[in-house]
Amino acid sequence: MVTLKLVDTDSKDDARPAPADAQAADQPRPDRVPDGINHERDPYAMTALGEVMDHASRAMIARMTGGLSPASLAEAWADWAIHLAASPGKQSQLWIKAWRKALRLQRHAVNCALHGGADEPCIEPLRQDRRFRDPAWQQPPFNLMYQSFLLTQQWWHNATTGVRGVTDQHERAVEFASRQFLDMLSPSNFLLTNPELIAQTRNEGGQNLVRGAQNFREDWERLIGGKRPPGTEDFRVGERVAATPGKVVYRNRLMELIQYEPAGDTVRPEPVLIVPAWIMKYYILDLSPQNSMVKYLTGQGYTVFMISWKNPGPEDRDLGMADYLELGPMRALDAVCAITGSDTTHSVGYCLGGTLLSIAAAAMAREDDERLASVTFFAAQSDFTEAGELMLFINESQISFLEDMMWDQGFLDANQMAGAFQILRSNDLVWSQVLNAYLKGERREMNDLMAWNADSTRMPYRMHSEYLRKLFLDNELAMGKYDVGGRPVSLSDIRAPVFAVGTETDHVAPWRSAYKVHTLTQTDVTFVLTKGGHNAGVVSEPGHPRRHYRVHSTINGDRYWSPEEWFRRADFREGSWWPEWAAWLDGHSGERVAPPPMGRPDAGYDVLGDAPGTYVLEA
Repeated sequence: MVTLKLVDTDSKDDARPAPADAQAADQPRPDRVPDGINHERDPYAMTALGEVMDHASRAMIARMTGGLSPASLAEAWADWAIHLAASPGKQSQLWIKAWRKALRLQRHAVNCALHGGADEPCIEPLRQDRRFRDPAWQQPPFNLMYQSFLLTQQWWHNATTGVRGVTDQHERAVEFASRQFLDMLSPSNFLLTNPELIAQTRNEGGQNLVRGAQNFREDWERLIGGKRPPGTEDFRVGERVAATPGKVVYRNRLMELIQYEPAGDTVRPEPVLIVPAWIMKYYILDLSPQNSMVKYLTGQGYTVFMISWKNPGPEDRDLGMADYLELGPMRALDAVCAITGSDTTHSVGYCLGGTLLSIAAAAMAREDDERLASVTFFAAQSDFTEAGELMLFINESQISFLEDMMWDQGFLDANQMAGAFQILRSNDLVWSQVLNAYLKGERREMNDLMAWNADSTRMPYRMHSEYLRKLFLDNELAMGKYDVGGRPVSLSDIRAPVFAVGTETDHVAPWRSAYKVHTLTQTDVTFVLTKGGHNAGVVSEPGHPRRHYRVHSTINGDRYWSPEEWFRRADFREGSWWPEWAAWLDGHSGERVAPPPMGRPDAGYDVLGDAPGTYVLEA
């Protein structure tokens, strides 16, 4: 419920003699509004009421569209359609391509008929497309179905790209939307057009569909009841995941600081402070014991501290980026230095936490604060000009639409964020799940990473609005315009050595975007590109099968390599990148000393409870 308070801005105390022309303008005229209406306050009241009505109306629409702005999508489609209509040459090319593809498909069909279905496909799926790998797809009529689908998909890619005059963002948006729509219509998604499903249904007597219906009912009931997916209950926080021993040694309204117990009799003198993203629960870096980065670091002889962010509610709607900076890494750094007695700290930022850490490091460098021994970024961005397909959702129309939705509820709900990330990988995260769970009747076995992914968080209204506008839309941090404490900060001030990690198939922070740390900072940079995506590439512990990475160190002043040149020339190595990072940290650390105490009551840092604390348990 919104309460509107009208304020009379023309107080008698502020009354001043009106200029002569203003007095003349205030003389009665025939077209004046009738007496009885306050000419000063009513325009403000009408404006305020109108804004409330607009917010409420757009918030209602946003709930129905999942937070996507219809105006933004319509603008992109109109830009494409108008320019295509004015491009007869492009239209002619598309007609010719359509005719050629039809002939190729016809020739393929004839050859299959003459040779009993044996013929080379006229188009191959992309390397990452696993939908049509089963040999059953090579038998008629299914071979013609999937070949026709892939040819259609290729034609629409040609139709939505390369139209002269269309803005880059609109082109990407239209191509993305057409691809999503076609993926929904893929023959692999339907029982009667999927030979694998037909064979399974025949062999099982339809029991797969019975199980699928039961799975759908269970998922629907859980969704309506606000419960997490089945199997997540086996991964209780503090028991099976987030179970590395530690203590909460500091708490404020925005975060808890966890100090982990040492694994040996000696530790490096420089502690490690990890700043995770608040778009996720911190324990992705402390999953099961075998793949816990926290446990690995303590085993390497480091005193590890972790920020555990509070899951914000409506009462936190006015928390901004400045609050997250001050109440997060800055307060945590004060506590870490006071507890350990160390003058310097190894800092680590993951995803959005890495962006916040880069702001903190730049602000500290500006003030000659040298408490950072090193800075490590995991899949983090500071320049958002190439932020991947997430940029499809970032423009003035879309951001204002999200702001209206958050204005109504005070935060961006976790499900609303999850929907956007699922759309980016709809084949893997949506349609394959529908196929497996509801048509094949097969549940994918829950693991710790999937359970963590279902334990999502919210984003405060003000913070998320500032994040999208200042960083994504205006790119203020990379431009040297981001304001901290009344003055802008520059990443070029950072002198602490940097270790940055990008992942090969990251849809959230593309590695080429993370690579821009080379051009933004003036310090030594070691960059690692590892196999995997935004999460699985980071949680890549030693012993993880089929892992590799590339690495190269650049000394400040070295010649710049483009991302493509770096990819060709960097050292290729098999296995996990974690030991590479541990060796790098060792090279920037002192000789081992006795472990510090857990907390420090005399400095105001009492032990407040056992890890994982209370904030991570809040739904």
